[in-house]
Amino acid sequence: MKSNLLSKENNVAKFTMDFTAEEFEQAVIKVYQETKGQFSIDGFRKGKAPRSIIERHYGEGVFFEDAINELFKSGYTDALKEFDLEVVDMPKAEFSEIAKGKPVTITLEVPLYPVVEVKDYKGVEIEEREADVTEDDVDVQLEMLQKRNSRLVVADRPVEDGDTVILDYAGFVGDEQFQGGTAENQQLVIGSGQFIPGFEEQLIGAKAGDKVDVKVTFPEEYHAEELAGKDAVFHCTVHEVKFEELPELDDEFVKDVSEFDTMEEFRKDTFDRLLESKELMIKNETKDALIEKISEANKVEVPKSMVDDEIDNMLRELEQQMMYQGMSVDMYMQFLGKDNEGFREDLRPEAEKRVVSRVVLRSIAAQEGLEVSDEDLEKEFARMAELYQMEVDKVKEIFAGDNLDYFKKDIIITKTIDFLYDNAKIKKVKPEVKKSKKDEE
Repeated sequence: MKSNLLSKENNVAKFTMDFTAEEFEQAVIKVYQETKGQFSIDGFRKGKAPRSIIERHYGEGVFFEDAINELFKSGYTDALKEFDLEVVDMPKAEFSEIAKGKPVTITLEVPLYPVVEVKDYKGVEIEEREADVTEDDVDVQLEMLQKRNSRLVVADRPVEDGDTVILDYAGFVGDEQFQGGTAENQQLVIGSGQFIPGFEEQLIGAKAGDKVDVKVTFPEEYHAEELAGKDAVFHCTVHEVKFEELPELDDEFVKDVSEFDTMEEFRKDTFDRLLESKELMIKNETKDALIEKISEANKVEVPKSMVDDEIDNMLRELEQQMMYQGMSVDMYMQFLGKDNEGFREDLRPEAEKRVVSRVVLRSIAAQEGLEVSDEDLEKEFARMAELYQMEVDKVKEIFAGDNLDYFKKDIIITKTIDFLYDNAKIKKVKPEVKKSKKDEE
């Protein structure tokens, strides 16, 4: 096959794929060998009829369409690679006269990933909050760490809010015990909202060894329809009452949970890490605002096919999130009262916004001549390896071949965003002063 690029302008490319008569004949032979079993001809067992007999019976062009598809399949991807074309939708095709013993020319017109002229993207004025971290923020982090290192201790007293109770229970509606309402040695944190509303509060005041009848009404929208809106009684036996014992926040605690020796050192390190994290978060917020401002200033129209593809990507992302929560996208849509078409349309504005942003960023990269260097690649490989705790060579193996092109496109996007941030006019804004706990007291 020979290919010839005819034109490339206005985000559309036109090229030809030229096949010799011999290449066309080989494609016809291949199709005949693969499909001859589908033809029934009198006097021949199924799949045994010669090609000439099938062509005489069904017409000379019986294999032509599939042969053309075979040629297209083998040549299209190669032509795109040869001309470095990034296509975003199906091509329009025209064919030369197709006949036995003649060459075939396929002329293709393909829509390309849009490259637009972006204006006024340097020196964009944008506000950015100054990062603020208080001693109260440090206290919150220490309290979370303290809680993570707590232990449950058996309490020789009645149940209080926040306690952990070990209990058996059996649920009844009327005199009938219902399925799924029975458990033994169940651990329940009072006040967690883990059980039906009204259940946990009725255990407050009970002691180990007590038997308690907990009376509840199932919510009208309860997932088990046979229980929705029904009154129920849970016969409970309390086995143990435990409370959370927190370690002292002192130098000994710091030595146990960190590489520091004193609380003062640990607080300073926590403060510094919180400040660094907040500065990065605010910087990313500013970058997002910058991209949005530039995108809105440059009215860009993108193909519907690209937006549809982005909706597909968003649905795949959502499917992953739902999987971790033990749900499916279908269940989520039912919860929202949406069908598939309605849900996709709800995602369309955000999908279009994402596509426009990427088109704008890649167009700026082209205007500025930004490219991915070997150093950029190595740094990103190292970052990915650290992030996913893998060997760098394994990361390189994952992103070999065609995946490397996608990887480079992501790096270009990141470089362009950094370029815009570095060239923006950023006005620092003082954060709103937060009252400390001491001030409030």
